[in-house]
Amino acid sequence: MNHPLLSLLGPDGQLDAATAAPTPADGLALYRDMVMARRIDTEAIALQRQGELGLWPSMLGQEAAQVGAGHALRPRDVVFPTYREHGMAWCRGVDPVNLLGLFRGTTMGGWNPRDNNFNLYTLVIGAQTLHAVGYAMGIVRDGDVGTGDPERDRAVLVFLGDGALSEGESNEAFVWAAAQNLPVVFFVQNNQWAISAPYSVQSRVPVAQRAQGFGFEGVRVDGNDVVAVRQVTEQALASAREGNGPTLIEAFTYRRNPHTTSDDDGRYRPVTENEEWEARDPLARMRTYLAGAGVLDEAAEAALAADEQALAERLRSGCRALPVPTASSPFENTLADMPDELARQMHEHLEFVAAGEEQDR
Repeated sequence: MNHPLLSLLGPDGQLDAATAAPTPADGLALYRDMVMARRIDTEAIALQRQGELGLWPSMLGQEAAQVGAGHALRPRDVVFPTYREHGMAWCRGVDPVNLLGLFRGTTMGGWNPRDNNFNLYTLVIGAQTLHAVGYAMGIVRDGDVGTGDPERDRAVLVFLGDGALSEGESNEAFVWAAAQNLPVVFFVQNNQWAISAPYSVQSRVPVAQRAQGFGFEGVRVDGNDVVAVRQVTEQALASAREGNGPTLIEAFTYRRNPHTTSDDDGRYRPVTENEEWEARDPLARMRTYLAGAGVLDEAAEAALAADEQALAERLRSGCRALPVPTASSPFENTLADMPDELARQMHEHLEFVAAGEEQDR
C-alpha cells in the first residue's frame, strides 16, 4: 500500500494552492505555541547544563508535530505522552515548570492528569500505548463514542516514537485497538533515530504501512508542517470519535538535538544530516508564511518576544523553587482517596523518618 507524505506548507513557507489558509488568529496561535515550546526546550537544556536538572530530553525540530496535533484536540479528548511531548503539554495548559520536576528529581509527575486530560510522562518505552488503549476501552463502555454529540464523543491520542514500534507493548496495543475498534489515534513522531539506532535497522517498511498488518488505517504527514499535521490529526480524531476505530499517524520529522542531554549524537549521526533538517525548520517555514501573508508584523513579533522572555524567566526561577518532596508525598499521591491501611503505613513511615532524624542530631 502506498502512503504518500502529505505536505501543505513547504520549507519555503508557501502554502499549497488547494489548501484553505488558516485564519490569521489560527496561524498566529500555531506559530506562538511552537515558539513557546521551543523556548521551554532551550531553557530546560540550559538549566540541565547548570546542574539544576539531572537530564532533559530535547524536542528540537519536533515542534510542528506536537503543536499541530495539540490544536486538533477537543477538551474532552485524552492524551498519553512519552517523555518528550513538551509542546503538547504546553498546548494542553500544563504549567511548564511542572515538567521540570520529573527531571529535577522532586516529583514523579508534577501535575494532575484530570486537570488537562494530559497524563503523566511515561519513561518506560511503549508502556503508554497500553494505558491509552485501556482508557479507550473505558470510553466505549461509557458510551462516549459514536453518539453524534460533539459535547460527549471523545477520543484518545497517544504519542510514541519510532523506537517504540519495536516494543511488545506497542504491538499489543495495536492488536487490541483494532480488534475492539477503539477510539484511539497512535501518533508516531518518526524522528528517525531510536537513541542511536536508525529506523532502517528496525523495519523494512514505512511506519504508516505497519498499521495495515493490524487492520486499521495508517497515514504519513510531513511532521515539520504544522498545518498538515493539524489537518491529518483532526481527521483521525474525528473518525475515532465517530466510532470508526483507530488510526496510526506517522509524522515524519527529525530530532535535531541528541536523544537526551546525556547523549553524544555526534558518535552516530553525520553533521550534514542535521544541517539538512535545519533547512526544513518548522518554525522558520511558518514564520515565512505568516510574514508573507501580512499576519506577523513588528508589533506581533515584539509581543511574542516579550511573552517568550517572561516564560524563560519564570522557568528559571520556578525550577529552583520546586519544593523537595516530603516523606509523606508518595503516600498522599498514590490514590485519590487514601484508604485506612495506607494511612497507617504512612504514619509508621513518618515516625520512622522522625526517629532517624532525631538520632542524627
